[in-house]
Amino acid sequence: MLVPSPWRADFPAIAALQRQAQIYLDNAATTQKPQALLDALHHYYANGAANVHRAQHLPGAHATQAFEDSRHKVAQWLNSGDSGHIVFTHGATSALNLLAYGLEPLFNPGDEIVISALEHHANLLPWQQLAQRRGLKLVVVPVDAEGLIDLAAAARLIGPRTRVLAVSQLSNVLGTWQPLAPLLALAKAQGALTVVDGAQGVVHGRHDVQALGCDFYVFSSHKLYGPDGVGVLFGRHDALAQLRHWQFGGEMVQDADYQHATFRPAPLGLEAGTPPIAAVIGLGATLDYLRALGQDAVAAHEAALHDYLLRGLQARNGIRLLGRPHVALASFVVEGIHNADLAHLLTEQGIAVRAGHHCAMPLLKGMGLAGAIRVSLALYNDSDDLERFFEALDQALELLR
Repeated sequence: MLVPSPWRADFPAIAALQRQAQIYLDNAATTQKPQALLDALHHYYANGAANVHRAQHLPGAHATQAFEDSRHKVAQWLNSGDSGHIVFTHGATSALNLLAYGLEPLFNPGDEIVISALEHHANLLPWQQLAQRRGLKLVVVPVDAEGLIDLAAAARLIGPRTRVLAVSQLSNVLGTWQPLAPLLALAKAQGALTVVDGAQGVVHGRHDVQALGCDFYVFSSHKLYGPDGVGVLFGRHDALAQLRHWQFGGEMVQDADYQHATFRPAPLGLEAGTPPIAAVIGLGATLDYLRALGQDAVAAHEAALHDYLLRGLQARNGIRLLGRPHVALASFVVEGIHNADLAHLLTEQGIAVRAGHHCAMPLLKGMGLAGAIRVSLALYNDSDDLERFFEALDQALELLR
């Protein structure tokens, strides 16, 4: 079955990698960039870079306009409407740390933070460290054999002392969409704030934060075909109002003297210092590009390619998939073979996949695994990429066995 990608030529790096005989299948870690993004970055730097929000000159006005246009584009992408603000950070990890520090005054010793067993370190460690600082209880909801957060366990574990529920939308290891609606409903019934880590989910499909009903939603630009160094925090107005300021300086100040200061509300009040201006502008250009592709066509391509990947893995003896992946990626182990050895032989054949614990070490430990191989797909991948991967995999397995 052929699964061509009509968008392959839009990504110059793919042609460059092809010339190096490289197949890139590590897209859940970061993606290659479209020409539209490269053009936007070049235009900004070649036509007069300037700082934003603080200059009356023309370059400053142009930069500020492009920067705020990107904020509007992100709001449209998430359909935030008037329900909340878009805050720019330096990544999803930065956004989650902002939340953990910003919400800290709301907690009392003995309060509870609920996460799931499949969380990326970025959605584990900020809450873990907050719990240690404030004498809180970090509650971990288990995951079932298919890779879904256990709703029955969640109903038992989310209780009157729960102050925050923080969960992933799409697992970066298991490739499973999580049951957000019932999970968020359980938390809301207890008056808890809800945080959704959309770092993987935002890449696949358009997600309406108003329909999701979460208080906060975070993602990274670099996984969504955008520049690195910029992340997004959506927050509902009433939820953002509960955050204390966590970094200080620059444009977030409303008034200051030597002994006292007052600070702006969100979003600018949470964007201390010079933001990643070029990256934010580049993210806006990337969203323009993605919006023009047609979401149904992208989703159909991703589904066909994912099915091709799963069928190829399941046809090979000794391969065990982790969970039952829904979209975009598959993690697997091979009986009797260390994942690092397999990854090394794949790398030697020009196949870029990810090996190890995928920044979800507790999840892999819970499965009794030192690591796994992860193959992750993007809209520019095609069935030829996967055929090359399967050929390399077969050769590697033959050598290792």
